[in-house]
Parts: sequence; C-alpha cells; structure tokens
Amino acid sequence: MLVHGKDDFLSDIAYIILELIIAVLAILGNILVCWAVYLNSNLQNVTNYFVVSLAAADIAVGVLAIPFAITISTGFCAFFYGCLFIACFVLVLTQSSIFSLLAIAIDRIIAIRIPLRYNGLVTGSRAKGIIAICWVLSFIIGLTPMLGWHKRTPIEELGSNRSSPINCSNSMVACLFEAVVTMEYMVYYNFFACVLLPLLLMFGIYLKIFMAARRQLKQMENNMVHGERSRSTLQKEVHAAKSLAIIVGLFAFCWLPLHIINCFTLFCPNCAHAPLWLMYLAIILSHANSVVNPLIYAYRIREFRYTFRKIISQHILGRKEPFKAGTASSRTSTHGGDTENASIRISEYALEVYTNGDIHRDPEKQDLNKC
Repeated sequence: MLVHGKDDFLSDIAYIILELIIAVLAILGNILVCWAVYLNSNLQNVTNYFVVSLAAADIAVGVLAIPFAITISTGFCAFFYGCLFIACFVLVLTQSSIFSLLAIAIDRIIAIRIPLRYNGLVTGSRAKGIIAICWVLSFIIGLTPMLGWHKRTPIEELGSNRSSPINCSNSMVACLFEAVVTMEYMVYYNFFACVLLPLLLMFGIYLKIFMAARRQLKQMENNMVHGERSRSTLQKEVHAAKSLAIIVGLFAFCWLPLHIINCFTLFCPNCAHAPLWLMYLAIILSHANSVVNPLIYAYRIREFRYTFRKIISQHILGRKEPFKAGTASSRTSTHGGDTENASIRISEYALEVYTNGDIHRDPEKQDLNKC
C-alpha cells in the first residue's frame, strides 16, 4: 500500500485529474482524425495512412497508456512482470509514434525530390506493409525489458522522490517505473538509439525538403511562363511539409524533458532525485503530445478542418447536411495558408522537372486536376 505525505497526495490528485483530461481529449481528437480520413476521399492517400497510424497510437495513449502511467506513477503493489509490462507498454506507443513520424518525413521527401517516381514508389500496399513493420518493431523495442533487460530494485534503494515509502509483501513489488526499468535501457537504447536518432534524422529530412523546395522555386522564378502551375503545386507540398515538421518539433518539445530527467538520473547518481511535481509535469507534457496533432491538422490543413466541421455539424450537433468530399479543396481564399490544398497529399499530376534549364512534363498527366 502507498503511504502518502500531504504534498504527495495533492500532487497525485492534480496529476490524475490532468491525465484524465488529456486522455479524453486525445481519444476524441484522434478518433476525429481517423473518422475524417474514412469519410473524405481526398484524405485517403498514402501520407494519411501514416497519419492514421500516428492517430491510432495516440488513441491508445488515451485508452491504455495514460491509465497505466497513472498506476505506475502514483505507485501500487503488483507482481513484478505485471508491473514491468505496464511500464513497457507506454514505450511501445512512443516508439510507434516515432516510426510513424519518420515514415511521414520519408514520404514527404520522396514527394518533393522525385515527384515523377512518387506514385510508383509509394503505393498503398507498401505503406500498409511499412505500417505493420513499424508496429512490430515498436513492440519489440518497447517490450525488450520483458526479455531480461530489467531490474528489481527495493523502494528504499531508489532515492525515491516520495516523502513516504511503499510497503509491499515479499511476492510483490512497489510498481514504480524506475523500480523495474533500468536507466541504461531508457537512456542508451530507448532515448539515444530509438528516439533521438530518428528525431535528428527527421529534422535533417525536413531541412533537405525545404532546401530542395527553395531551390526549385528559384528555378521556377526564371521560368514563370511555363512553371506557374508547378510552382503552385510545389508550394502546396511545402505547406504540407511545414505542418508535418511542426508536428515533429512538438513531439520533441513534449518528450525531451522526460528523457533529459532520465539522463540526469543515470549520469548523476549522486544528484538529488527530481521532485515529484517535476516528474509529473514531464509525464503530463509527454502525454499532451497526443492531443496536439489533431489541433495542428485543423489549423494548418484545410481539408481536415473542413471535414472536422462537417463531422461535428452532422454527428454531434445533428444538422442534416450532405457531405461532399473535395468541397474544401475546390475553394480559394486570399488568407495565407487557406490558399493551400486541404489534404496532405502528393498531387495526382507530376511536377515539372528541370534539366539543364528545360522543363519536362508528363504529357499524360499535365491536364489533370484543373480548378
């Protein structure tokens, strides 16, 4: 049983309330994302397969990971492997999110760098296969401690951030994350290899995307008569890439504090343990990442925004309005990002390719998708 001090009890209550709010918002927001892709044919493309995979991971955060995190952070007595599984499952979902973001980044750079080959290289069946592989790898990486890379540390040896210890019977353990998962695994394997490295790779990919787009736009400025349509298409791709880069940046912002605390715990064992409120704040911030993605889609991507409004209007407010896929895409506006194509998708016609100053088109596709 967990014995609390007054400050610990208040921290626990505040933490649980905030976590439950985040869980509800994460579930509802990401269900809305999946629902939008299901309803709107304009959103049913390869890039959004990965977006749906990311949304599925965020739904699982709300349904499973947050309840698991509450139990393992506030402390309870449990059998060792049951506690270890609860700790590891959160890592599975984090890794799935990382892989989904990386797949989206790779998809975008292919669309920008080699647009004429995009439709041949990036197919729906390949995307689904990649998503399946990503989830399998996520389970392998997240559940690695179950295979032996774990520890069983008595509560009195943890240097706990709680004012009162947890007393369990001999057959049970105090189910705290740091009592069953080694910091070596969390820092060297989970953070450095499986989180930080993919994040750096994603930042490098998006940097290349923006540099390539800038170079192509400069080329198009010298070929305005021939390249106006391709310029518009490329600008839409850049807008989509910016939206996705924001999502990657927010992922890093939300998750790095918790990993930095783990680094201090490992590399400075004699330092004072992070206070309970700081640990809770870092955990809440990491879970809040599951809420922000639908907000980014709604703010930055017009087709998602249009579809969200239709879903809320018809299925929540009960208004009888016919849903017409593509209505948002066909509109034009003079207000900044609203001029962009609503969906995150590669255009169905090929971008112009510049070779030695000449423009080459795919003659079979150059007349598609005219406004």
